[in-house]
Amino acid sequence: MDASNDAPLWRKITFRLLPLLIVLYTVAYVDRSAVGFAQLTMGNDVGIDAAAFGLGSGLFFVGYFLFEVPSNMLMQKTGARIWFFRILLTWGIVTMLTAFIWNEWSFYVIRFLLGVCEAGFYPGVIWYLTTWFPHRHLTAATGRFVVAAPLAFVVLSPLAGWLVSITAGGMEGWQWLFLVVGAVAILCSIVDLIWLPRGPKTVHWLSDEEKAYINQELDKDKATMGLTDSRNPLRSLADKRVLLFSAIFFCEAAGVYGLSYWLPQVIKAFGVNDVQVGLLTDIPYICALVAVLWAAWWVNRHFTWNWAPLIATLVISGVFIALSAVITVPVVQLIALTVVAMAAYNIAGVFWQLPNGILTGATAAVGIAAINSIGNLGGFVGPYAVGLLTQWTGNTQAGMYLLGAIFVVGAILTPVVKKVIENYHVPEQDLAVNREA
Repeated sequence: MDASNDAPLWRKITFRLLPLLIVLYTVAYVDRSAVGFAQLTMGNDVGIDAAAFGLGSGLFFVGYFLFEVPSNMLMQKTGARIWFFRILLTWGIVTMLTAFIWNEWSFYVIRFLLGVCEAGFYPGVIWYLTTWFPHRHLTAATGRFVVAAPLAFVVLSPLAGWLVSITAGGMEGWQWLFLVVGAVAILCSIVDLIWLPRGPKTVHWLSDEEKAYINQELDKDKATMGLTDSRNPLRSLADKRVLLFSAIFFCEAAGVYGLSYWLPQVIKAFGVNDVQVGLLTDIPYICALVAVLWAAWWVNRHFTWNWAPLIATLVISGVFIALSAVITVPVVQLIALTVVAMAAYNIAGVFWQLPNGILTGATAAVGIAAINSIGNLGGFVGPYAVGLLTQWTGNTQAGMYLLGAIFVVGAILTPVVKKVIENYHVPEQDLAVNREA
């Protein structure tokens, strides 16, 4: 087998792995984002104003930040399947407990705990994909995986819009929303434990020749791309490249989560009811879903290890989210927000090919976790800043301007990071590890 006739192998792996991983991350995204819809009625019931909602939404990422790297280090010991089971089970339980918060402080605590429980899942999947796919196929695999983010809202928006509008069994609709999505996560933990393979060497649906070829291709990447695997994976936490990638990802996370948590509030201002909010919120995410699937194919075909798509998606996101704040006509606003979603949800797919091209093995697991955890602090800053601005001004317009500026800062930062990384000198001890491999 060689590169000229290996396409069926990668298609087989894709169809065996990606559907389950997409479902699991869709559930994760639903659980962390349901709070944006719950706030349509939860705020009045529990006494959570715009600033408190922004702070509580963002505290998820503080817990995420603190426990992400330890989580991925433990995953190296237990294996992805067992560790993903633990993550799914615990975040499902905490999501269900969110239905019983009684004031803003209980909201803060439960959001922090949700971040602690989910920490490690997303970077764990990114690392897991690197154990199956060589770099030339990794961009497409990652791009297909991150389709889960807009898919989550395609599923969540109409469901949440309906659930928050009902009262049943002595509980409000926002409580039923958390109970339903949390229970789904618990069920998915069992599916993960049954179906997710440990790695290429353990599956029965690959021949010995195919397993050997996968290993050969992964080793070839290490040799030809200068992938580094330090003797001490924790050294990646001080790696200049990891910190620079984290800065770009910070801008992405601040913008994307600032948008996703506050989009229902923006659309609510159109003067529609809660069910209509859910249906209208679906429009940007359905378009984003199509865009992500197309971009995963196109970028992998034309722009492997290329920084231009990342810059383009950041610029488009920044410009159009600012336009959505300038424009006051609801239909045109919704069109602008749809363009934002189409660009913003493609950022992760084109971003992760870059750090995955320079890190491998245990160093990659820790490095990817570090990039994701540090970068996702933007998920705290974005929603909280929008919440503060909304509280001060009485509308979300200033918050959208801020998110636009953050996206543009990420675009400006990207070529600077590119230049630094191109001139980076790999430490001698890491080169020794490469030679030994």
